Amino acid sequence: MARNKRAREAREAVVEDVDGGLAELMPDRDRPRAWTLLVDGAPQSHVDLDDPAYLDFEYQRRLGHIADLVAPPGKPVHALHLGGGAFTLARYIAATRPRSTQQIVERDTALVRLVRRELPLDPQARVRVRGTDAREGLAKIADGWADLVIADVFSGARTPAHLTSTEFLTDVRRVLRPGGYYAANLADGPPLAHLRGQIATAAALFPELALAADPAVLRGRRFGNAVLLGSDHALPIAELTRRCASDPHPGRVEHGRGLTDFTGGAAAVTDAGAVASPAPPPSVFR
Repeated sequence: MARNKRAREAREAVVEDVDGGLAELMPDRDRPRAWTLLVDGAPQSHVDLDDPAYLDFEYQRRLGHIADLVAPPGKPVHALHLGGGAFTLARYIAATRPRSTQQIVERDTALVRLVRRELPLDPQARVRVRGTDAREGLAKIADGWADLVIADVFSGARTPAHLTSTEFLTDVRRVLRPGGYYAANLADGPPLAHLRGQIATAAALFPELALAADPAVLRGRRFGNAVLLGSDHALPIAELTRRCASDPHPGRVEHGRGLTDFTGGAAAVTDAGAVASPAPPPSVFR
């Protein structure tokens, strides 16, 4: 026990310039081989190399629930990750759904090199990493290839404008198999104009939608993350609601009429009018 404690205390942060800014890998003092990735001070990912099925961040737990529900337990899937971070969700799927085939699209190749060196993937995991822009990488995926597309792309702490439009989601819909899931990590704060616009944009492409988030975020009381889920088939709303409600930080799921009311008549976003998601206030990361 004392040896493990000393090993945890001896670990030092890894700090390195990457294409997107200053990357920091900070050791988790409570878990011997766990790390948090920050870029320019914004938390991006948490990884436990001993337990890749452990998800620390609230929004990543919600994305994990979606990955659990996209197919029967343990069944291999085809998953596309737009945005790599520290490959947290790809590691999770590889651990919970062995023999899954996954692709990660991450344009920050320096960050990819850092993560591969310091937080190596399981060599048995079937994960391919493409070093290119998310939309360019998406265009190269075959029609109907993916069971699950996860969009978690941030330049600094903002989602780039070209990943917020109906044109972008049209290509997402193209690569999804019938019944597949699209899940996006969105960040916004009061008055939630960006989040409402993204729900309206997804509604133009997906007949079935749900939104999972901290109730305080949905009420516009603070800046935070919300996970948007879309499909062309009925969603497992009851089970997703149960899982989110039982998390350490309980989340709420909106769908149906409640989600329509929440959207408040916002218009879908097209490439011509797309803008990046709002920058979080400095207090978010303090």
